[in-house]
Amino acid sequence: MCALRRFGIRAMVGVAALAFALVWVPGHAAAGPSASLGGGSGILLGPSTCTLTTIGYDRENRLVGLTAGHCAEVGMTVRAERTPAAGIIGTVAAVDNADDYAVLEFDRAKVAPLRQVAATMIGGIGAPPQPGDVVCKNGRTSGHNCGIVWDTHRWWFQHQSCSQPGDSGGPVTIGDRLVGMNVGHLGVRVVGVTVFDVMCHTATAPLHDPAVATQIGMVLDDIDNSGGVGAGFRPL
Repeated sequence: MCALRRFGIRAMVGVAALAFALVWVPGHAAAGPSASLGGGSGILLGPSTCTLTTIGYDRENRLVGLTAGHCAEVGMTVRAERTPAAGIIGTVAAVDNADDYAVLEFDRAKVAPLRQVAATMIGGIGAPPQPGDVVCKNGRTSGHNCGIVWDTHRWWFQHQSCSQPGDSGGPVTIGDRLVGMNVGHLGVRVVGVTVFDVMCHTATAPLHDPAVATQIGMVLDDIDNSGGVGAGFRPL
C-alpha cells in the first residue's frame, strides 16, 4: 500500500513537471506587441517625435529605417508612436548632422515593416524631382499632402507641401517612388507669424510655407560610402 502511494505521488510530480515544462521554456517567452512601421509612421526618439522616411533591409539583412538627423543622436532608443506597448523597438545607429539624416536599426522580433502607410506607398527609389514636378509628403503631424517643386539642388529641393513640427523625416514621393526626406520648412514670417502656423491649418489655402526635403539618392549614396548599418539599403 505504501509502495502504491509512493508511486502515485511520483506519478503526480512527474505529470506536474511535464506540464510546467510545456508551459514555461527558458528563453521562449510569449512575444510582445509588434509595431507596424513604414514610411510616414510616427516614431519617438528620446524626447523627439518625428516621422519614419522608409523601412527596409541593408546588405547585412538588418531591418533598418531612416529619419531626419536633427531628430536623433547615436544610441537613442526608438519607439513606435502608435504602439507604445511594444516598448523599445530599435536604436539610432548613425547620425549625419551636416546632411540631416539618421539611420535606425530595428528589432526584427518587434517590428512588422510596411510598404504603405495611409496614402503613401513606397515601391522603390526614384530619380531626383525637377522644378514643376508634383511631389507628395506624409508626416505624422500634418498627414499626406502634395505640392509643386519650386527649386532643386544637389542635396535638397523645395516644394509646396505643408510641413509642421513632427513631420521631419517624412517620405516625399512621386507615385510610389521615394525621392526625398522631409527635413523642415523655410520659416517664412509675416507680421511676426510663421506662415505654416496659419496656412497648414487651412484646408482651402492654396499656398504653404515652402517645405525642404533632402534628395534621398544622395542620402543613400552617403550611407553606402560609410559602409556601416544601412549600407546597401533596399526598400521592401
